[in-house]
Amino acid sequence: MSTAVDKQELFRLGDWMPTDPSVQQEWLAKVVTDADNNPDDLHPVLREFGELIESDSVVNDLFISTFKELPNKTLFSTRQSSKSPPIRDYKHFLQVLNKLLMTAPTWTDVNNRVGVVGMPINAVLDWPLGASSGLTTFLNPAVNGMIKKVLTAWGQFLKSPESATVLNDTATGWLGESAMKALTEAANVNGKNYGFDEVYVCDAAEVYYGFKSWDAFFTRALREGVRPVAGADDSNVIINPCESRPYRVAHGVGGGEKFDVKGTQYSLPKMLGDDQLAQPFIGGTVYQAALSVLGYHRWHAPVSGKVSKTYIIEGTYYDQNCINTGGSFLSKLPGASFFGQGQDADPEPTDVTATATRAVILIDSDNPKIGQVAFLAVGLAEVSTCDIKVNEGDTVSKGSELGMFHYGGSTHCLIFGPKTNLRSLPSELGDTLPVNEQLAVVS
Repeated sequence: MSTAVDKQELFRLGDWMPTDPSVQQEWLAKVVTDADNNPDDLHPVLREFGELIESDSVVNDLFISTFKELPNKTLFSTRQSSKSPPIRDYKHFLQVLNKLLMTAPTWTDVNNRVGVVGMPINAVLDWPLGASSGLTTFLNPAVNGMIKKVLTAWGQFLKSPESATVLNDTATGWLGESAMKALTEAANVNGKNYGFDEVYVCDAAEVYYGFKSWDAFFTRALREGVRPVAGADDSNVIINPCESRPYRVAHGVGGGEKFDVKGTQYSLPKMLGDDQLAQPFIGGTVYQAALSVLGYHRWHAPVSGKVSKTYIIEGTYYDQNCINTGGSFLSKLPGASFFGQGQDADPEPTDVTATATRAVILIDSDNPKIGQVAFLAVGLAEVSTCDIKVNEGDTVSKGSELGMFHYGGSTHCLIFGPKTNLRSLPSELGDTLPVNEQLAVVS
């Protein structure tokens, strides 16, 4: 069986999960313990979630089956109990989520183990998704709709002034020595030696560097000139639309149900959500890359031209069961305990580029040798907002801003038609490329 685009591999490429799984285990243990010792009134959206579970007999049976199944899992019963207190039932699950809805992501620097639990809700869902019935539960349309509401509520908190408190200079703060070192290194992917405040629009003299919320920090803008547009006067040059690491390149992509290339399944009609819009790209090229939690999260126009179409495709948030199956990157790491609880499952692979929430922007290039280009911004797990900033009919210049991801792991694709003769595309799994840098040349 061929495998799909691996969500965990994308998370790893973007540093969304700690390299050392014990960091995440200890983080989750603290969240669960805090929920146990200091229970709060449920957030309104979680009260609504609870009412759904209790009033919908199908959803109720799914959640009961999920948590009944977990104790029979080998990795559940052999967990490191001192580090990984289990989530026992759906009421406990909602209490743990309740703690996260009023919490922004923090940095971790403990005993030289550094990183960030970039997918906190994903980490909590590791428990119920460890059961095969849990996978069915979170594919249920009513449950998926509630997850969207939960993520929307969390996104609202991340835009609030209260969320900025994690932008401090402690060991768990984003402006501390360890985090700032990592952020600065990520900002200098072009080989320069800029300081963080020289790359991004901020003020180191102000509280929280002038960022008014966690979201403002995450979507921070670049200072003018730090990412010059390659080939500004050469329409044959296509630039990198995001600061991202190359992941996959597929040529001659078909229009069938599935197209396999090195284990990756692409379906252009499903990716674009429209059979007719996909037709001009059949037989063309898909380029996919992954964004880093530490990097820049805005999108730029890869070519100059006219925006012919923009739209958002609402997707599922936790349907990719490689999060917890034996194929999970986390389950293979040394020291992994509860990760990979669903290792005995044999899931039908899915492709996140065709199932996750995503934004589509079609650009009719000024260069006839390029033709129409599709930019696809794909949100993974915690992403519930792909924010398009251009309108249909707008004229865009190469390098101009198209939109941005708000918080969460993310990947993007560029799709070209079969007549676009591309040269010099970067190698798969190569180093992170700066936004606006040359990605390919058309000949």
